[in-house]
Amino acid sequence: MHTPPTTPGDAAIRRTSLHGSWPDNTYAGVLSFMRRNYTRDFAGADVVVSGVPLDLATTFRPGARLGPAAVRAASVQLAELKPFPWGFDPFDTLAVVDGGDCWFDAHNPHTIPEAIRQHARGILASGARMLTFGGDHYITYPLLQAHAEKYGKPLSLIHFDAHCDTWPDDSPDSLNHGTMFYKAVKDGLVDPATSVQIGIRTWNDDFMGMNVIDAPTVHAQGVAATLQQVLSIVGSRPTYLTFDIDCLDPAHAPGTGTPVAGGLSSAQALAIVRGMVPVNLVGMDVVEVSPPFDQSEITALAAAHIACDLLCVLAAQRGAKA
Repeated sequence: MHTPPTTPGDAAIRRTSLHGSWPDNTYAGVLSFMRRNYTRDFAGADVVVSGVPLDLATTFRPGARLGPAAVRAASVQLAELKPFPWGFDPFDTLAVVDGGDCWFDAHNPHTIPEAIRQHARGILASGARMLTFGGDHYITYPLLQAHAEKYGKPLSLIHFDAHCDTWPDDSPDSLNHGTMFYKAVKDGLVDPATSVQIGIRTWNDDFMGMNVIDAPTVHAQGVAATLQQVLSIVGSRPTYLTFDIDCLDPAHAPGTGTPVAGGLSSAQALAIVRGMVPVNLVGMDVVEVSPPFDQSEITALAAAHIACDLLCVLAAQRGAKA
């Protein structure tokens, strides 16, 4: 249906259609996410992948500004085969482009939130949905603001993380990757009663009314029960999904800023993500990959697989089948 050229390669800048795949050498070529077209022309796109390379809001290790590039680089093998266990090419169904990275002035930090909001508004105005790579987890707050403008507030939130990120912060100008969802609840951006946090293993005296499925509970009750619980909480409401890679145990994701032992395995997390087909996903992000602390790209690979599965979830919602 989408015939590659006689001499394939560099599909990200040579493919004329937004659909389909063709061969690229895994070790060479233009490193867009899963070799999707690099473009700022979003006409006809169903999903725009982009990065927000920010790590000024971290409270421990830096390095997440390098995350978007690492996730793109780790996605090269995923672009070569039909994703497991789906058995279909999601790009036969979904038109996905890589819109590059959000530009902001890192030396003028109070301008950064508005730069991220404007970046998101431009993509959402095209009618496409967003799959965003961090960067630290603060980026989800301006992304939620833009999504709430588009889809109405409050949204439901599915939040994978080791940390609840609802610690108090009443400063309107702070950049803090541990307080975004305190602000999001206070601002009415998300409805805590129809939102769920998965994999939590740090304490907060006030979880802001969020439904919490902590990591020990996931381990004890298993993936199927966890997924059933998540689906019952969010229902059919417009839902934003955010995946902090430190939801995974450090054995599965060492390259992150605030690792916490006892987390989910990559197998558990992927199984839960793959069960999101019934969810009305309006936006998604994968954050907190910090390549300087990674080992053999373990963390970036996990993030790329999660992102790929999120695209497959959207394709399955549109009827894609093996």
